[in-house]
Amino acid sequence: DDHIYAEVSRFTKGSGIYRLMFESNHLIPGIEWVVDLSYLPDMANHFYGFNGYESVYNADWMDTETSAYRSQMFYRHERNQFRFKNDFLGNLSGEKLKWSAGFAFQKFEVKSVNIDKLNKGKDDNLLPSLSDEPGLFELYRDSLGLIPANEANGGWVNTLKAGVVWDSRDNRPNPMKGIWTELGVELAPGFLGNDWSFAKFYITHRQYFTLVENNLSLVYRLGYQATIAGETPFFYQSQMITSRLTGAFNEGLGGFSTLRGVLKNRVVGEGFALGNIELRWKPVHFTLLNKESYLGINLFYDLGMVTQKHELPSNLNSTFNSEMTNYSFSDFFNPGKESMHHCAGISIMPVWGENFVIAIDIGKAFNEQDGNISFGIGLNYLF
Repeated sequence: DDHIYAEVSRFTKGSGIYRLMFESNHLIPGIEWVVDLSYLPDMANHFYGFNGYESVYNADWMDTETSAYRSQMFYRHERNQFRFKNDFLGNLSGEKLKWSAGFAFQKFEVKSVNIDKLNKGKDDNLLPSLSDEPGLFELYRDSLGLIPANEANGGWVNTLKAGVVWDSRDNRPNPMKGIWTELGVELAPGFLGNDWSFAKFYITHRQYFTLVENNLSLVYRLGYQATIAGETPFFYQSQMITSRLTGAFNEGLGGFSTLRGVLKNRVVGEGFALGNIELRWKPVHFTLLNKESYLGINLFYDLGMVTQKHELPSNLNSTFNSEMTNYSFSDFFNPGKESMHHCAGISIMPVWGENFVIAIDIGKAFNEQDGNISFGIGLNYLF
C-alpha cells in the first residue's frame, strides 16, 4: 500500500516539526520505498558535552531557585535540521531476509541560542545575555576549542547506506511476535559534497514475544553503533542510524527515542550500546468511529552507554586552567567515569484503528547526573 503522512507543529518561540513522509511498495516493483522530507528547527537543542558521565551535568546551574543559578539555557544551543531521507528495502532470500539501501541529504545549522527572542514577552526571570553568562556550547567553542571552527556552524552531512535486514514480525504497528534485525554501514563520502568524511557501522536487534494472545507481550531492542573511519562532526554524533524512522527524531542517547527518562542527548560519543525492554499490555479494547481501538500500557527499562569516546585533547586540563579561571575543572569534566546509564518508566498508548498510535511516556533516571523525571508525547511504538 501507499501512505502519506504529514506532521506540522510549531511552538511559540520558533521550534517545530515540519515533516512529510511517503511510503510505497508499488511505485518501484518489488521494492519498498520510504521518503522523509523534514525541517526540524530547535531553538534550544540539548547539549551536555561528550562521553556521558565524563561530562558533568550541573542541574543547579539551570534552576532559577538556587544560588548556583547561571542560565536556563546553559546546556542549550540552537540547531535547525533539514533532512531528505530515502530508504529502499527488497527481498534477498524469501520474504524475511532483505537487503536495505538508502541515501540522505541533511543540513545542520548550529548557533548560539537567541536570548533576545527567548526573552521576548517576558517581564521577569529574564535569561542572562551570552556575554554575561556563556553556555556550555560557547565555552566549548570559544574558550576550550572542543568544537572546531569548521563544525561550530554546522554543515551538510550527505550519506549512503547499505545493509541487510531480517524481518519476521507479525505486524508493524505493534508486533506480538517475530524478529526485526538490521545491520549495515553508513558512509559520508567527500564526493557527495560533505564537509566531513566518515563511516559508521550499526546493528539493531529487536525481538517480540507473545505472553497472552493479542493482549500482552514482552519485547526488547539491542543496538550498537560505532565510527569505523574518519571523525564525525559533533552535531551528528547524536544521530541513530535506522532503515525506518518511527518518528520525527531518532537520536540520543537520551530522550524519548532511546533512553526515556535520561536527558536528551546526554550520552553522546563516536559509538554507543543501547538496550530497551518493554512489557506491553492492552487492558482496554473499544470501537471508535467504526475502527477497532485499544488503550495500551507499557512498562519499560532502558540502558545505554558510550562505547567509543569522542577524543578530547591531551592538554585539556592546562587549557581549562588558563582559559576558564572562573570555573573548576571538576565542574565540567570527570575523566574515566563513563558507565551504564539507566532509566525506567511507563508509557500510556491510546491506539485508534490499530495503526494510529499516540505514545505518552513518563521516565525516571536512576542517576541525578542524567536528570530526574521526563515527560514526552510522540507517535508510534518505540520499536
